[in-house]
Amino acid sequence: MEDQAEKLREIMKQKKNAPVSGDSFDLSGDTNGGMPKTGKGDSGQDGKKARIITVTSGKGGVGKTNLSVNMALAFARMGKKVVVMDADLGLANVNVILNKTPPKYNLYHVIKKQKTIREILVETEYGISIVAGASGFSQIANMGKEERQEFIRELDTLSSEDIIIIDTGAGVSSNVLDFIAAADDAVIITTPEPTAITDAYGIIKIIATEYDALNTGLKLVVNRAKGVAEAKNVADRMINISGQFLNLRVDYLGFIYDDQAVPQAVLRQKPFMVIDPKCKASQCVRHIVERMDKNRPRESGGFGVMLRKFFGGPQDA
Repeated sequence: MEDQAEKLREIMKQKKNAPVSGDSFDLSGDTNGGMPKTGKGDSGQDGKKARIITVTSGKGGVGKTNLSVNMALAFARMGKKVVVMDADLGLANVNVILNKTPPKYNLYHVIKKQKTIREILVETEYGISIVAGASGFSQIANMGKEERQEFIRELDTLSSEDIIIIDTGAGVSSNVLDFIAAADDAVIITTPEPTAITDAYGIIKIIATEYDALNTGLKLVVNRAKGVAEAKNVADRMINISGQFLNLRVDYLGFIYDDQAVPQAVLRQKPFMVIDPKCKASQCVRHIVERMDKNRPRESGGFGVMLRKFFGGPQDA
């Protein structure tokens, strides 16, 4: 079966020179589709720190970007202010799923002090915002210490949001591992396919090898499961092996049914929670997000602390 990543690549080829669609978010007569109309201003509670959630996978095509975007929508429905950061350095897909042409400005322009982080935020009709970061993170290595500190302070203005979801690239690059280690929660997504399970375990094994003390909560989501039993079987095997051989705790967050609404939504370039909010996949994502909301970290360091961990800067900058 053709995976979601392949569909997205084909859409990107077709969309390269296409005009922006004028589609609006309209569901059963509700112009906001049940999503809250959340403003994205700079205001926020004093001292509030955004919760950082990294979504990653051992291999491509298992639904990582779909999970990131639809989780964001589910959090938004709960009244949260959500930003999705596309940190896939190879193939950025968040804008494709949301039917957005690649933005003119990204993190590169923030690094060069041509734009602020707020100026590159792309608003969507779904009550969430996105940050294009693919061109930006590749420039970090060339930054001096003072430039990096200033860049971190600029990005820390996103801490007024409630949730920041970081959609990483697939695999075990140093960027992906650093995003996992720096986040409050890292959601690892797999499917029941043997290769996906092997690669997901591989990234967990590398995390255990690279980090002696990991403060990130590792969570597992099984995608495209045919039912509860299949998903639980996959999760139990991975969790037991991780605990027994790696001495690493991985929590089972939930599963997502193998639902035809998902590939149909990808082809229409809309989140499946918008196309069919009552489908099995949408219900599963809502359960996953509700579970995450009930098990929030006692205290999030915020985006600035997360970035200092990621870029190796001092914690008190």
